Amino acid sequence: MKITKDLYQGSLALLTDFYQLTMAYAYWKSGKAEQEAVFNLFFRKHPFQGGFTVAAGLDYAIDYCKNFKFEEADIQYLASMKAKDGEHLFDPAFLDYLARMKFSCDIDAVEEGTVVFPNSPMIRVKGPLIQCQLLETPLLNIFNFQTLIATKAARINLAAKGEPVLEFGLRRAQGIDGALAASRASYIGGCSSTSNVMAGKLFGIPVSGTHAHSWIMSFESELEAFEAYADAFPDQCVFLVDTYDTLKGVKNAIKVGNALRAQGKEMLGIRIDSGDLAYFSNKAREMLDEAGFPDAVIVASNDLDEHIITSLKGQEASINVWGVGTKLVTAFDQPALGAVYKLSAIRADDGTYVPKLKISQQSLKINIPGIHNVKRYFSKGKAVADMIYLEGQEINPKGIIIIDPMDNTRRKRIMPYFYQEEILLKPIFKKGKPIYKSPSLESIRNRTKNQLESLDKTHKRMVNPHLYPVGLEESLHQLRTELVLKAQQIESNDAK
Repeated sequence: MKITKDLYQGSLALLTDFYQLTMAYAYWKSGKAEQEAVFNLFFRKHPFQGGFTVAAGLDYAIDYCKNFKFEEADIQYLASMKAKDGEHLFDPAFLDYLARMKFSCDIDAVEEGTVVFPNSPMIRVKGPLIQCQLLETPLLNIFNFQTLIATKAARINLAAKGEPVLEFGLRRAQGIDGALAASRASYIGGCSSTSNVMAGKLFGIPVSGTHAHSWIMSFESELEAFEAYADAFPDQCVFLVDTYDTLKGVKNAIKVGNALRAQGKEMLGIRIDSGDLAYFSNKAREMLDEAGFPDAVIVASNDLDEHIITSLKGQEASINVWGVGTKLVTAFDQPALGAVYKLSAIRADDGTYVPKLKISQQSLKINIPGIHNVKRYFSKGKAVADMIYLEGQEINPKGIIIIDPMDNTRRKRIMPYFYQEEILLKPIFKKGKPIYKSPSLESIRNRTKNQLESLDKTHKRMVNPHLYPVGLEESLHQLRTELVLKAQQIESNDAK
């Protein structure tokens, strides 16, 4: 198989879990396929024990929905499936229905680069039940990963305190798709560049990189290797100095730097990829400054993350640029975001939408019913609270109370006329037609920066961050409580 040709060309409608197709068939067979429904995609807990999450993946989702269809090869594959009795699993009439189905959902979503919080919808899908159901797996696949990586990148960049962070993770990423999506999400999260050349081509992300230890080792001496590299790239020399002896490597870099200067060129800096980064960077800084290279940067790599960078900062390491790979693109300390996709309303025969609720012994897993949105309140440019509310619900302009969906003792009064506000779910598709103009990746990256600046510094602490207020508007909280009690009563009666 030619993987890149055969695996990724054409329709991606079968990029789903099998039970989505069995449910789709059952919806069709029971006459519910075209019944209107509303689903929400959200997560229940911030990743990395943090105080914020950065939304990413919307552009991928838009592209997926634009091209959502079952092609002939998909239908043929489904037609080949057999039940345990040897009969065809799917009725040919159902497969014909899939072949003719056109995407017709409304989609509203938070924009990429938006800071988001647990239990708030990141994306809302409204449309025929069968289509909403079939979108669950691909949307979760897209948003779970890219949001996770964008958040990790944002945390690493906060730790770097404005110094450039270079994403070096291609060789350690989870496959081709994982590498490309991770490079894009890392840039959204604040990284300055990527080593991934294909990501540079596809997304317009700046690319960076110099040479590896193998380059040094291919020559008789380190000095000869530096000289050859300077001859090839006299305007972009960053020398990797730790192949043999780090401090001798710095001396050799200075020698070649002086030779470059004699030619009217300038050495950009050095990179240290092993050892005691605080000690070696400080010694290297002293040597470079004494040799007349105060502007030469010191790049550090070697399994860095936000915690190691914070530690190195605390040790006053002389590092200007941070190369981060494995622990960023694999989200090393948390492999998944854990976002979920839940039914929140279904349209009755009279045209009204009936709120739907999943109850659980774990309060964390009780979803929010109805067709709801999120409103963020700002004071003097700072985000102060998010309110989850039912669309169409009248909001008291004189004052509202929001109630934490996980702890109804946590409440906050908001006086709307004192604040600026933003509705977070933006229209993306209307009846299957795209109506949202995707911003440039650079604009998305800037949005992340602005969003993080709008958060109080206490919400951005790496350890024990302060909890940002997110709550249900009172009437939505009351509806949710009533539905929980009603469902529990029904369950209790059924058990008798």
